[in-house]
Amino acid sequence: MTRRPRIRDVAELAGVAPSTVSVVLNDTAGARVAGSTRDRVRAAAAELGYVPNSFARGLRTRRSGTLAFIGDVIATTPYAGELIQGAQEAAWEAGYLLMLVNTGGDAQLEERAVRALRRQQVEGALYATMYHRAVTLPEVLDGLPTVLLDARPVSGTATFVVPDEQAGAEDAVEELVRLGHRRIAFVRDLHDGPAVDRRQRGYESRLAAHGLELDERLVVRERSDSAGGERAAAVLLDAPDPPTAVFTFNDQMAIGVYRAAAARGVRIPQDLSVIGFDDLYVVSSELTPGLTTMALPHREMGRLAARALIAELDGGEPTGEQLVPCPLVRRGSAAPPHP
Repeated sequence: MTRRPRIRDVAELAGVAPSTVSVVLNDTAGARVAGSTRDRVRAAAAELGYVPNSFARGLRTRRSGTLAFIGDVIATTPYAGELIQGAQEAAWEAGYLLMLVNTGGDAQLEERAVRALRRQQVEGALYATMYHRAVTLPEVLDGLPTVLLDARPVSGTATFVVPDEQAGAEDAVEELVRLGHRRIAFVRDLHDGPAVDRRQRGYESRLAAHGLELDERLVVRERSDSAGGERAAAVLLDAPDPPTAVFTFNDQMAIGVYRAAAARGVRIPQDLSVIGFDDLYVVSSELTPGLTTMALPHREMGRLAARALIAELDGGEPTGEQLVPCPLVRRGSAAPPHP
């Protein structure tokens, strides 16, 4: 057969009506077809290489078995693979195919892409951002079940899956206090937002829990890159009473702390302990000593978000915020303060 096999060809080879083939291959609930007939139909379909038309079936059932993963610039970040892999694993386990669109932060491209996905009858969407922030969902998603991933809605009711930034920061400070540190600095991003606000809240709350007074001079705002981390560390290390430990907003800022410390002959961790945040694999394990850090649980976040979306497609209601713990990854950059 040179053309693509059709349902009538399967029916002819199996010796049954086309409607019987449709019932068997679509696993129609409640249909009474003998087991031997089902086996004959499936054998005929396999012999001919017949594949059911999923688009046509979607028109009948209004279920396409596909989900959309819509990201701003998520696919260009080091975290993308874990987020996407977690979501894809959960989707696949439930029998769904995940379709990925990276919009590059272009609102017009995003609208065109979502319209195209909706024409393909995607059943729901995961809306992901490159870092934890508040977003306004585009109007083109109205009416489509949507779960936010590493983002929270500015308004409205939705399920959103985000890392537990505050608890992660609390655990980082707790680790430093456990080691014996009392002057603990926080090197944070210049700008406010859900991620940095919650990490600072965790830093302050854990200091208070241990009766340690908050010294505003130990909280330095800078750009959240290695150069910013270096400038912030210079301010801290050149002060008359420098900290014995630094907690950084992210691992990139920790690189700058390492540089500033090396330039001043300050040894890590003997003279200065450092704990980062993110567990950016191209940074944390390559520094010397390896960076102790709080890991962003991207794979688990992706998995949880996809499962939450599928639960809504099965009739569940949006559940609001779902926090995912950030585990501590110990390496070699944190130790008791030098006597």
